[in-house]
Amino acid sequence: MKKLVFCLAVLGSIITGCSSDNDNNDTPVKQPVVGEISSNITANTTYAYGNYTLKGMIKVSEGVTVTFEAGSTITCDKSTGQNGLIVLKGGKLIANGTADAPIVFTEKSKVGGSWAGIIMYGDAPIVNSATAPAPQTAISEDGLGLTYGGTNAAHNGGSLKYVRVEYAGQVITSNSKENNGFSFYSVGSGTVLENLVSYKGNDDGFEFYGGTVSLKNSISYGNSDDSFDWQDGWRGQENTNWFAYQVGVANYGLEVESKSVDNAFWPKVTNITLKRAAGTTTEAQGEIQLDAIQFKKEGNGDYSNIVIDGYVSQTTPKAYNGGVIQILDKATYDHQVAAGKIKLNNVKITNSPLTFISGVPDVFTVTAASFVPASNWSTSATATGATLTPGKWATVDGVNLLEKL
Repeated sequence: MKKLVFCLAVLGSIITGCSSDNDNNDTPVKQPVVGEISSNITANTTYAYGNYTLKGMIKVSEGVTVTFEAGSTITCDKSTGQNGLIVLKGGKLIANGTADAPIVFTEKSKVGGSWAGIIMYGDAPIVNSATAPAPQTAISEDGLGLTYGGTNAAHNGGSLKYVRVEYAGQVITSNSKENNGFSFYSVGSGTVLENLVSYKGNDDGFEFYGGTVSLKNSISYGNSDDSFDWQDGWRGQENTNWFAYQVGVANYGLEVESKSVDNAFWPKVTNITLKRAAGTTTEAQGEIQLDAIQFKKEGNGDYSNIVIDGYVSQTTPKAYNGGVIQILDKATYDHQVAAGKIKLNNVKITNSPLTFISGVPDVFTVTAASFVPASNWSTSATATGATLTPGKWATVDGVNLLEKL
């Protein structure tokens, strides 16, 4: 005997039927609903497992929680204009997929830079000035012109688990209207970010603008700017298992910056794998960004169990040196390297002939002896880097991203 089970999507979705043969299986087969998200989300909303079209720069209002069920796919179309999902300060995004039922945000054309990705705002602390009193604030560079920053280190913007963002990184005007796969503006430590993928975007895979949130078990794959990037005194402490694979056009594996503020704190990241495919070139030939990790403008941090592979000098379209660690400026060298605020331990280096790159060689030269104390720099042949769970969350168009790990 056959029974018909009906599934209802919330907020503008289409009701579709799901059939199940209970003669053979008592568990109904859940079919995806179909719907469209084309207006700001101003009331608590749950989108049932389904396929949704996202139209416009959709904002989740303060005090509102939006939930996407596991296995859902949300698709933009750049031909309809600018698209993105923005969680405003005080709003929450709950997107908890599973390894084999991830939640996927993608774009129809499959061209990097076609939409704005996921943008989240909080009110955790930022530091972008050495003299301004706390709480410090800044204006977002995503084209929305929103103020971020605050005092709530434990801010909770929701939970993202097993979420993949594809073909994002829309750049319209550099530094004033540009986006990444995931952009986190002063997001706090109460937010859960686990098993996330940023795939083939046109800017950074992940960028943190201050805040205290941590990122675990995540992949930045084929993004044309930096794989992981931060500024404004980001200080996440529980980051682990980061994997970056750069191919074609790409800049740094990690870009570490702190707005020229010599902070007493730093982020901490364990278990990192940074790989660069042969023939990968820097994005803009005027600013050479070929290194696995760049520290600039007083960027610092504690990093351990690191695997770095394939960071070589560029031969075309113009010859430039590239290496493993770049210290860009003298202030970062003096205040962060020599003052003991940059720690790089258990680093395994392969297929990367130049270990250290000095930004201004006639002023300072970085060597292993530059690190104070000496225990802040160590290499190892046994470092393992990132360890990640396989599954559909890390598979795109039949390609297992973890094969490169």
